[in-house]
Amino acid sequence: MRKISVPIVFVLFITALASCVVISPKKYNALLAQKDSLSLGWEAARTKIGSLEDEIASLKSDTASLNSRIAGLEGKVQGLDDNLNSLRSNSSSEISKLSADLQKREARLKEVEEILRKRDEATNALKNKLQKALLGFQQSGLSVDIRNGKVYVSLTDKLLFSSGSIVIDDKGKLALQELAKVLKTQPEINISVEGHTDNQRVVNLGQIKDNWDLSVLRATSVVRFLTEGEKIENSRITATGKGEYQPLEPGSTPEVRSRNRRIEIVLSPKLDELYNLIK
Repeated sequence: MRKISVPIVFVLFITALASCVVISPKKYNALLAQKDSLSLGWEAARTKIGSLEDEIASLKSDTASLNSRIAGLEGKVQGLDDNLNSLRSNSSSEISKLSADLQKREARLKEVEEILRKRDEATNALKNKLQKALLGFQQSGLSVDIRNGKVYVSLTDKLLFSSGSIVIDDKGKLALQELAKVLKTQPEINISVEGHTDNQRVVNLGQIKDNWDLSVLRATSVVRFLTEGEKIENSRITATGKGEYQPLEPGSTPEVRSRNRRIEIVLSPKLDELYNLIK
């Protein structure tokens, strides 16, 4: 084995010694300070990381809760959608039913309107016919007019009766005969005979006690003349007494009392078809 000479060993020693770094105290202290700063930064970073990890965990928990609420809301929305679809289906069925009912009612309303139109036409035609037939008596206190879809033939008491009497005089009979001729051509017309008096007390009239009696008996006298004398059907005609309680106008002057003393023959079309339709 070859031995190394002394000079070579020395050179090697010097080289090894030169490779060793020699640090000054100042630089050493700076390095220590830098180490401490890095240690503090690392601790702060670890603390912040821990805080971030806690925040992430909290966010994950919140996210899970929100996902649960969203799932619940989605279930409710689905339920509402199902209810809405059910309501739409039921509403469509109800609307169809209501529409059909409305169409039926509109059809019935048109039928009623048509019946009422025909009634009004018939009423106007009857009025015109009566006015022509009774034209000669209008100067004697007879009038014909329409009220509430009915024809009213109004005859003052002086045209039919003597004062305080219930016996029809000859002039009154002539007027009622002309009226009966028209009524015989109108079998669909119902007849109501109404007796009216003034507000003066009845005195010295025998069995006639008051204005009620007088109004009723005068009405029945007219009814008997029309049914027994002129052969108007009994089933078509009624008699009523109104007494003094439905005057044409208030007051107690002779003129007003004369107008209030009257017989009103009310003619109204039979509305069986209309009543049946309404039912």
